Amino acid sequence: MVDHVAVLARATDLPVSVDLEDGHGADPGVAISRVAEAGAVGGSIEDWDRERLYGLDEAVERVRAAVAAARAVGFPFTLTARAENHLRGNPDLDDTIARLQAFESAGADVLYAPGLSDLDEVRAVCGAVSKPVNVLARPNLTFQELADAGAQRVSVGGSLTWAAVQRLVEAATAIRDRGDFSLLGSGPPADWLELA
Repeated sequence: MVDHVAVLARATDLPVSVDLEDGHGADPGVAISRVAEAGAVGGSIEDWDRERLYGLDEAVERVRAAVAAARAVGFPFTLTARAENHLRGNPDLDDTIARLQAFESAGADVLYAPGLSDLDEVRAVCGAVSKPVNVLARPNLTFQELADAGAQRVSVGGSLTWAAVQRLVEAATAIRDRGDFSLLGSGPPADWLELA
């Protein structure tokens, strides 16, 4: 992952922020330090370890370790703390808010609760904290609606991939079922070919 971050950071003048999941180890600060050395200027740490949600106290300690590492890199590094419970079988808004408030107190720069389902939840989260809130894009909500509800950053996550996969499935199904190639299009735009 660190090698991948280095390649991306060299390939663009845009700032690179990295989804570090739970930090990939006992001390998430190590992941923060390594991606910062590779050229990232931001990263996120979540309270989920692929099997369970961390208890609140443990999650807060992990965010504190990540914040300490972020402050030690020698340049402004934006640390995002994620409350994963809405995506991990515990869509309890009060728990989400409590986690984000604790992460804010631990020093996180941005707070993120992917999986909020509607504007009322976005408003409740944004109104409960003072740091910027990141939300996950929803197909039924516009950017403007999310911004008006208080979100200051919107992520698309893997949604663009799934949109592309859906288009691929539609084209393959048309070929298989009807011998119809019309969904194949005419190829990539000419300016994409210049990038290759």
